[in-house]
Amino acid sequence: MDLVRRFLATALVALALAGCGTPPFATARPEVQQPRIAVISAFEPELVLLRQRLQGAQSQRINGVEFITGTLEGRPVLLFLSGISMTNATMNTQLALDRFKVSHIVFSGIAGGVNPQLHIGDVTVPAQWGQYLEVLMARETAPGRYAVPPFIDDAKLPNFGMMFPRPVEFRSAAQPGMAKKFWFEADPAMLAAARDLPVELAACSGTTCLSHKPKLVVGGNGVSGQAFMDNAAFREYTFRTFQANVLDMETAAVGMVAHSNGVPFIAFRSLSDLAGGGEGANEMGTFMRLAADNSAKVLLAFLARWKP
Repeated sequence: MDLVRRFLATALVALALAGCGTPPFATARPEVQQPRIAVISAFEPELVLLRQRLQGAQSQRINGVEFITGTLEGRPVLLFLSGISMTNATMNTQLALDRFKVSHIVFSGIAGGVNPQLHIGDVTVPAQWGQYLEVLMARETAPGRYAVPPFIDDAKLPNFGMMFPRPVEFRSAAQPGMAKKFWFEADPAMLAAARDLPVELAACSGTTCLSHKPKLVVGGNGVSGQAFMDNAAFREYTFRTFQANVLDMETAAVGMVAHSNGVPFIAFRSLSDLAGGGEGANEMGTFMRLAADNSAKVLLAFLARWKP
């Protein structure tokens, strides 16, 4: 019996000592991540120049999305494609924020021009972004007349036919209660750093050249929605209603995710087409690469100057 007691006591001591050490199947502590600036584009042509300038690139895939770390203009960055559309932009921006230590968000890409004073190749940096296709589809009560249901009191912007724009419901860590918000603002300090950047914008795409010299426009409004827009009448309505310089299919969604997570953001968008306002066919196929590179050039100049 004494032998059995001594064996059991020895076994208990061994188990206690083992509990003080590292369990055999414990995982190592995750490596502390370096804060990075998320540099996002919607689709591959918009990212070409930025990938060429990226140094120390390392790539990994999460949920099929390629995330590339490295440096641009000496700044640690995280490059990835949001994918085209508001849903993709929302989903993949949040994925990046959940998996990486993102300090700021910067978007670079092409857009359709809305302001008739702007031209193809110009680069815009709006001060705020709204979701212009977040709408009520109202009931038509007579030809050309529409009725908003009495329980909907936020459809106060001018309508386009049956479509009445509305703000979106919005929650964040800073404001956990539900609020309604239409405009999502770019970070003021980042916006200030984007003014008067020393950058040379291209005016030719191959043998096709613009009749004007592209310019950088900082401030004003941008809008985003889940539709490719190529309609002159709706373009005019969008400018009248929102005083928008440009429209696209991602930025306002990225801005909403950034605000929800408390991450500063800014977006650079260059006009590849006039969203239906041109005299001939849509111009995107001709000037897409020129506009994408112009946007990327401004982003690179911004990173070189900006002091977060």
